[in-house]
Amino acid sequence: MFRNYFKTAWRHLVSSKYYSALNLLGLTLGLTVGLLILLWVNDELHYDGFHSKADRIYRINVNLESSGNKFSVSVVQPTVAFYGLKEIADIEQAARITQTQDYAVFRHKDVALSKNVAVYTDPSFFKIFDYPLVEGDLKNPFPTPESVVLTQATAKRFFGDEDPLGKILLADNKDNFVVSGVMADFPDNSGIKCDILFSTSLAEKQSKDRGWQPLEEQWGNYGWVTFLQLRPGTNLKSVEEKLTQINIKHQPALKPVDVGFYTLQSLKDLHLYDTDGKPSGMQTVKIFAIVAALILLIASINYVNLFTARATLRSKEVSVRKIIGASRKQLFNQFVVQTLLFFLIALTVALGLISFLMPYYNVLAGKHMVLDPFSPMVWKVIGATLLVTLLASSVYPAMLLSSFHPIHALRQKLSWGIRNAAFRKILVVCQFAFSVGLIIATLMIGRQLTFLREKELGYDKSFVIGLDMNRMKDHFEEVKSQLLSQTSITGVTSATNNITNVGGASLDVDWDGKDPNGSFFIHDMGIDKDFISLFKIEMIEGKNFTGAATDSSYFILNETAVRESGIKDPIGKRFRLHRIEGTIVGVVKDFHFVSLRQKIEPFVFHYEPVSSGLFVKANANGAKDALRHIEKVWNQYNDGFPFDYAFMDETYGKHYESEQRIGMLFNLFTGIAIVISCLGLLGLSTYTAQTRVKEIGIRKVMGASVGSIVVMLSKNFLLLIGIAIVIATPVSLWLMQGWLQNFAYQVSVQWWVIALAAGTAVLIAFFTISFQSVRVALENPVKSLRSE
Repeated sequence: MFRNYFKTAWRHLVSSKYYSALNLLGLTLGLTVGLLILLWVNDELHYDGFHSKADRIYRINVNLESSGNKFSVSVVQPTVAFYGLKEIADIEQAARITQTQDYAVFRHKDVALSKNVAVYTDPSFFKIFDYPLVEGDLKNPFPTPESVVLTQATAKRFFGDEDPLGKILLADNKDNFVVSGVMADFPDNSGIKCDILFSTSLAEKQSKDRGWQPLEEQWGNYGWVTFLQLRPGTNLKSVEEKLTQINIKHQPALKPVDVGFYTLQSLKDLHLYDTDGKPSGMQTVKIFAIVAALILLIASINYVNLFTARATLRSKEVSVRKIIGASRKQLFNQFVVQTLLFFLIALTVALGLISFLMPYYNVLAGKHMVLDPFSPMVWKVIGATLLVTLLASSVYPAMLLSSFHPIHALRQKLSWGIRNAAFRKILVVCQFAFSVGLIIATLMIGRQLTFLREKELGYDKSFVIGLDMNRMKDHFEEVKSQLLSQTSITGVTSATNNITNVGGASLDVDWDGKDPNGSFFIHDMGIDKDFISLFKIEMIEGKNFTGAATDSSYFILNETAVRESGIKDPIGKRFRLHRIEGTIVGVVKDFHFVSLRQKIEPFVFHYEPVSSGLFVKANANGAKDALRHIEKVWNQYNDGFPFDYAFMDETYGKHYESEQRIGMLFNLFTGIAIVISCLGLLGLSTYTAQTRVKEIGIRKVMGASVGSIVVMLSKNFLLLIGIAIVIATPVSLWLMQGWLQNFAYQVSVQWWVIALAAGTAVLIAFFTISFQSVRVALENPVKSLRSE
């Protein structure tokens, strides 16, 4: 019986090549794109899920307040883990991690490498997390403070095929480290990634050498990401309260407002949720999951529409089958098998396309996903897609065609014709509502990305080259003089940070009139006298640093720092930063020193004539020549160190790499969704034109123009698309407003965005319909009128 079902389905597929091709193309595109998106969604949802104890691992966040503004950060003091382990029984293990910039270049024999991400961490790191230690002692990964653990990829870069254990790495040509372990490379869906791991015992040693407090006493150092492994069944609220009490207990001099309230965030939530619990990443994942579902639904709607639209062409066939004894169940099975055949062909082609496209898709998405046909996850995705698509695209048409009475079909009086046409119209509205919604979302994402790229930041980063000075720091004036002698270089300055991404903030500030019960976080940066002029930061009050010795006790604040501190007439007022007592000499206009996801916060410049960072301004046409001269000077003072630099434009652009990828993916998926919708519309318009061929012939004989016939065939479809626009607009705008909330600075919704999306949908639909309508309208009416 099944063989007969299959043969009949195959004959129908072959006999209707045009409609079969449209159906297969739509289903194949829908399945390909839907599965690709769902693979991306699955990868995002499973970040850090590979750890066996992931459900018991939590990161400590701290909620703080500055000038009445509350905020949450993911870095805490190194003391929290130390005392937490001692005083809270529910904590089994704790591991601290902080990135270090202490060393720029590592060397082994003739191999010198920079751009290594190095961190300090506790030995318990390898006990809490399932990062395999391929070589070394898991119980004692750092035998001495000078021990270092490398990832496999990093070890291969330094040592090739040699056994790395016991080998020496020379850091910045001064400190030796012994490789004590090699760990497996971090998986792509790991939230933690680095190249080199040092022990916290080294950080302790360096703190002692620099005259700093031991780590367990550094309560003011908010710079460590801290993970806890809790006992099963632990009450999270209880641990959070105990951690807060530890802070109060060990810092009795703290004002109540300075005490941070600690919260625990599950390891599995770190990738998709902010420290304050906002679902910034999860919103994007949900949007993409919705897009995948919409594309699959659009493809299914195409099949349903074309199947039911052409039902009348098979009504006599079904009637004859019923008269000679076919049961409703058999007819139902026949149509299900036909749809299943279509689906399986489309799925086979789709899997082949996915395998071919996966490398390109990974480049676009910035991932390393693999389509493993034996993976349970892949089969879950395929199974769910098969179930939903099969139900949507086969059950209704099969029930519809197997339900009518044979006598009505043979007399061409099918009672379900009006209801069937109404159902098709509803599906067309849904299909184009999805497409219009995607167009609006694409335009909004594109506008926001353009806004991020083009917004004035309050400083000029164009043609500025940044690099670490290393040994050039000891010869800064000579370096500066040599570089400024070149016509391609217009400015040279030094600073402690890269202005495109100034991270940590400090509470250690004071001024006359400061609220004794208030707290104030401020970002600080050391600069020389040329920094503000090179970056064209606007001075709105006071003066810049002059390079005199007295500048060491001067400060320049931004507008936000002045406003939120409440300092009136700030020029000449006392200000203290850390141990430096001084005077405010200037106020600069606010500028963005982090990404536009965050609002501008208080900022202070202090004078530091020579810092670790070198910034060189090239003229518009001399960037290549400037780089050549910088490299020449670099080799003069940093012989043996790799020349490593970055343009500030590129550095700033890295803030929005994920958004750029999302924008490109959205553009691609929206385009494919529109193509699939148009395939269905093309099929329906073709069918409509065929069923009205005699009417069109009569109208032409009576003098109707080609334009009037095209309008007649198009107006009903365009009306449905108008309804789709009305439905899609508020829903898509609501979803995009949620996505835009991830940015402190965002574009507003403009009327022309809606108009452009609506106009695009209407034009695409009209040209699709007209493609077939014009062809029918141009045919000789005699041919259609004499045919039966």
